[in-house]
Amino acid sequence: MATLTIRGLDPVTHARLRVEAARHGRSMEAEVRAILRERLIPSPGERGLGSRIRARFGGLDGDLELPDRNGELPRAAEFDL
Repeated sequence: MATLTIRGLDPVTHARLRVEAARHGRSMEAEVRAILRERLIPSPGERGLGSRIRARFGGLDGDLELPDRNGELPRAAEFDL
């Protein structure tokens, strides 16, 4: 398990965290873990990057035209200065 130290937490936030932890019957550390877990674990409906890209650009019309290679072998790149 990883360890996380939070420095510079303002007193108001600290007090609110302590109250929330007590309200839920947890330690402050357990409350922070619960908050992070709730916020960072992906929801079941969350889609992956590929699905999001397809949804964003799927409505674009047109096909990608690829050049005809006519059986040519790939050639090495030329880097002339």
